Amino acid sequence: MEPSDKHNEKMAQMTFASVYPLYLTKVIKKGRTKKELDLVIEWLTSFDSKKIKELIDEKVNFQTFFEKAKLNKNAHLITGMICGYRVEEIQNPLTQKVRYLDKLVDELAKGKAIEKILRNV
Repeated sequence: MEPSDKHNEKMAQMTFASVYPLYLTKVIKKGRTKKELDLVIEWLTSFDSKKIKELIDEKVNFQTFFEKAKLNKNAHLITGMICGYRVEEIQNPLTQKVRYLDKLVDELAKGKAIEKILRNV
């Protein structure tokens, strides 16, 4: 199953600032911390906590967010299902990156060890 062009465009225009609080609520509700969430985001994007806050304040959309990101060389190791899609099979590069982030947050919320989430190989 592949996301539609309309879905991909919607993902590109969604602001990181609108999604970050949802990520934070999800992980805190499951006993994880903001620091752990920011660590996971930093691993994927190279954005530290300060830069994450700047991007939230700027209300950048995911298109801009991932254009500014330096994606981790091991991001391709993120696999599995998220939101009904197998992340490794998503053809649209931006949608795949957004789903990588969703998958990492999901793993964090499910209690997976940080070392495993960060694909330390």
